[in-house]
Amino acid sequence: MPKKILHVVESAYRATLEEQDDTVLWFTHAMKGAGADVTVVLRGNAVNYAVEGQNASGLALGAKKQTQPPTLDADVAKLVSMGVELYYVEEDAKARGLRATDFVSGPKGLAQAELGELFARFDLVFTW
Repeated sequence: MPKKILHVVESAYRATLEEQDDTVLWFTHAMKGAGADVTVVLRGNAVNYAVEGQNASGLALGAKKQTQPPTLDADVAKLVSMGVELYYVEEDAKARGLRATDFVSGPKGLAQAELGELFARFDLVFTW
């Protein structure tokens, strides 16, 4: 029996120096492409992933430069276009000065208090 899977992404920008994407978003894309029933929640600093028009060119740590910077807003939009339900925690967005109009089209706002109800809809919940 297929499982309904929820990825909760909170730890943001992991591996963006080594890679040109977020590992969890990439993994979710691959899972959806293989037919998985997967949903994503962005919370904490990861709500920034959905901000439209991000530009990470110039990212460097010391002498190590990221020559293929991530386009996380495009990755989020691509997931939505593939039919992945994508949510962000409204309180986390507000704490970072973000409004729904700052985001790419598609992610849905969700109050922190609604997370438990959302989690109950899934067979597997992964937090990253």
